[in-house]
Amino acid sequence: MKIPKRLEPLAEDGLVDAVMRQLMSGKEAMVYVVRCGEEIRCAKVYKEANHRSFRQSTGYTESRKVKNSRRTRAMEKGGKYGRKAQEDAWQSAEVAALYRLTAAGVRVPRPYNFADGVLLMELVTDADGNAAPRLSELVLTAEQSRAYHRTLITQVVRMLCAGVVHGDLSEYNVLVGSEGLVVIDLPQAIDAAGNNNARSMFERDIDNLTAYFGRFAPELLATDYGSEIWSLYENGQLHPEIELTGRFERSQKPADVDSVMREVDDAFQEEVARLRFKRELGR
Repeated sequence: MKIPKRLEPLAEDGLVDAVMRQLMSGKEAMVYVVRCGEEIRCAKVYKEANHRSFRQSTGYTESRKVKNSRRTRAMEKGGKYGRKAQEDAWQSAEVAALYRLTAAGVRVPRPYNFADGVLLMELVTDADGNAAPRLSELVLTAEQSRAYHRTLITQVVRMLCAGVVHGDLSEYNVLVGSEGLVVIDLPQAIDAAGNNNARSMFERDIDNLTAYFGRFAPELLATDYGSEIWSLYENGQLHPEIELTGRFERSQKPADVDSVMREVDDAFQEEVARLRFKRELGR
């Protein structure tokens, strides 16, 4: 097929030799099957922000660091340059996450190159060499569902041990390849330690998996891996080989409201005193 305009710079630089076909068009990118020398790979072409149905939000971008202070200021102000810098940071987040997770032993597509808003990466295939289907496209037996659920719980534990939360994990973001399940679509991945929304997003990811696999193995609906894993993570006890139970005992101890209100009142009185002292200095 004719080389799409966004892929022309990569073809000119010799990174892509031919575009074989379009693989899919998603909410954030278009993916093509390409030939790079003797290797068949895929090229993920990110859509511009105004053409994406998935919008960045402060919940995802919180704590993401940009080394260049000028770019950071521009991103905070908005404007054309700031929006371009924010878009670049959004796209490169997936590249960084893929390298980080590959090093941690998480099964994600292997990244090869990133240039001009295009990510070249491994093409995940099935046993016949065709592009692997998404998990959502399959009808599972109860046994398969339990096995796949165990695999993905292991993967999200490895991800969290590497400090990464997927943030949008579901049956639509998992491929069933010839060598097992592969987690995909990570531009919204967040830093587990630096994002205030990390826990809620992590537990939502687990809930999505539980709901999907629970259709085929209903006993999974009674598990609470999200709370169990996050509790272990917060307490510094989480590691990739940990044995999980799927159960979590929530504290039944009532909140000490009086103690909390005393702390709030003390903080208020300190602020009043600070403002009074500031006014007196200004006289």
